[in-house]
Amino acid sequence: MTGPRPERHTGLGRGLGALIPQTNPVGAAPVEIPISRITGNPYQPRQRVEQLALEHLAESIGVHGVLQPVIVTESFDGYQLVAGERRVRAAQMAGLDHVPAIVRQLTARDQLAVAIVENIQRSDLNAIEEAHAYRQLADEFNLTQDEIATRVGRARSTVANTLRLLELDATVQNALSEGQISEGHARPLIGTAAGVQRQIVDAIVARNLSVRQTEELVRRLREKPSAKNKPSALRDGEMERLEEDLRRALGTKVSLARSRKGGRIVIEYYSDEEFSRLFDRLTGGSA
Repeated sequence: MTGPRPERHTGLGRGLGALIPQTNPVGAAPVEIPISRITGNPYQPRQRVEQLALEHLAESIGVHGVLQPVIVTESFDGYQLVAGERRVRAAQMAGLDHVPAIVRQLTARDQLAVAIVENIQRSDLNAIEEAHAYRQLADEFNLTQDEIATRVGRARSTVANTLRLLELDATVQNALSEGQISEGHARPLIGTAAGVQRQIVDAIVARNLSVRQTEELVRRLREKPSAKNKPSALRDGEMERLEEDLRRALGTKVSLARSRKGGRIVIEYYSDEEFSRLFDRLTGGSA
């Protein structure tokens, strides 16, 4: 299942210019620099680049050129990219030797902050990549959540909620990164056991559960955390899925009912001919 992509609030209230320390002359014009002298940004928060989108960008650049300058900082032997990785890669694919660039003198902390902001504004980061970038700002540069929020133009609550996604089991984080589930699916799982998280994600993907259905599943599970001899909320959901699978396989209504020591399967038929068909399907023989 490809879950709905979550709505990411990309309006940061401030542009990149407000977040980049202006140690260069104000209004400095972009300059053309050789792509061969640009090295990658070690603080690039985005881990995945969609190849098809990159090819489309390369086609556009081949026709129109690079319309928005990349941002670089000077390094010992050239320039280090701060923002604009996709534009540089697409320009290379389009056969360009130079790209327009704005040169800024930035600290490592500012390089990461600017890269995060640019990717957020372009909706290029998934939620897990964004969370890891915030964690890096906190761990490597000792920024508080308030300071992170100020640097990237987010509300502190948004930063805090995004960081909480890193509490999820690695399997859930990967499903979110791959777009199999949305943030709305993932958030209710925070605080549940890792094994339960994995089972619920499997149910979301297999049954194409909505966010509301996922929330209800988690709620029911939490309401009866230690219930014995009763089907859990997750098991109820699995029973519903099994019923549906049996209905499709047999072509008739099938009901499953659990009891303390087992359960029963009820297969309905509505004519002698349908009984014969079901009998053949179940036994491989004839009535």
